[in-house]
Amino acid sequence: MAEDLFIAEGTKLDKYEILLPQLKSLCENEPNSIANLANIAAAIKETFQYFWVGFYLIEKEELVLGPFQGPVACTRIQKGKGVCGTAWAQKKALLVPNVDEFPGHIACSSLSKSEIVLPLIVNDSVIGILDIDHTEYNAFDETDLAYLTDICTWLAPLL
Repeated sequence: MAEDLFIAEGTKLDKYEILLPQLKSLCENEPNSIANLANIAAAIKETFQYFWVGFYLIEKEELVLGPFQGPVACTRIQKGKGVCGTAWAQKKALLVPNVDEFPGHIACSSLSKSEIVLPLIVNDSVIGILDIDHTEYNAFDETDLAYLTDICTWLAPLL
């Protein structure tokens, strides 16, 4: 596939339905993990116009900033700290409608109001995190959770 992205019009569901096969096509013949993570972050941000989309990768027992799209971000996050560190520790996705109400939230930007965080899991071990922030409260829902979980499920073994 050429490195062009077709962005669907319509509902969030319509956009995910068009985006998912494009992401798979972008990654299927590219063995470099960083390239794939960078393209996925860019495609998700461009499609949905989210404030921040990126990955954190586990390195020496902490999350280290990986490929992302958006403003400068926190570089390192400890396991169990903030939304990303909690998703890592719990090995589960977290949908946070209001980040100000999340205990221990790490504010990389005061503009972020809601967040969805999903672990990348291989053989029951978290190898990284997909983190997406929005400038509006309650920006993420079960549709995001379902499709982003699907993305993380097929992506993780490629890394």
